[in-house]
Amino acid sequence: MTKSSYSTIAEVLQWAYSQLASSSDTAHVDAEVLLLHCLNKPKSFIYTWPEKALSVQQFRAFNNMVLKRQQGVPVAHIIGEREFWSLPFIVNESTLIPRPDTEILVETALNLTLSPHAKVLDLGTGTGAIALSLASERPDWKVTAIDKVDEAVELAKANRQNLNLPQVEILQSDWFSAVKDRDFDLIVSNPPYIDAEDEHLNLGDVRFEPQSALTAGEHGYADLFHIAEHAREHLVHGGYLLLEHGFEQAIKVREKLIELGYQQVATVRDFGSNDRCTLGHWLS
Repeated sequence: MTKSSYSTIAEVLQWAYSQLASSSDTAHVDAEVLLLHCLNKPKSFIYTWPEKALSVQQFRAFNNMVLKRQQGVPVAHIIGEREFWSLPFIVNESTLIPRPDTEILVETALNLTLSPHAKVLDLGTGTGAIALSLASERPDWKVTAIDKVDEAVELAKANRQNLNLPQVEILQSDWFSAVKDRDFDLIVSNPPYIDAEDEHLNLGDVRFEPQSALTAGEHGYADLFHIAEHAREHLVHGGYLLLEHGFEQAIKVREKLIELGYQQVATVRDFGSNDRCTLGHWLS
């Protein structure tokens, strides 16, 4: 790509579409997101000013970004950001990129009848997307977010500062180890739940994400079952456990929660009508 061949917004977008068509199922969206990042403009700008010429610096930056996307690098890693729950989250290679499907977990949590000052725990917080989204909607909730990976903890803290949500507590912890003497009204988690042998781990954006944040033993159920078992020790009477899982795991997760004594166990579907998270009520 040379500046003499392509110079306007309309021209560089058309070029990017053609370059990304064979490597991305979302070529148009990818190209627009990358260009908007280079221009530091809202989406309306590229439709309002299609004949606007890019500066040399903008042109070179966009070219480099398109080349990275051709190589399979996730858009979120290229621009260092992903929107989740209408909030901008800093992302990097230390943890998972927040997925739109996980917003159903946030929505389900917000729809629960909890105390205005409910104590909430987010296990394996990663970017902090779930915990910080909940805190943005319920500023009086006492939200604690934990992750085992130091780099993920630092990333979540950076997002806490960037989103101005200082009330959220963020800790380094191997699951419940840092909160072993504490109880919560709600425990949420989007833990690793993919089978290590799953062929999809070699496809798409997940190739660039840490396997430790994706895969779990027992065909993907190990962490889900561990959390379900030990959450009982940290839930108040009437508290809730809410777990995200794979769309084919709902039946076994429900069976496990019922076996462990949870009541009113139910699965919620995501925006694509796939079973996405399961809720259990602790009344013992």
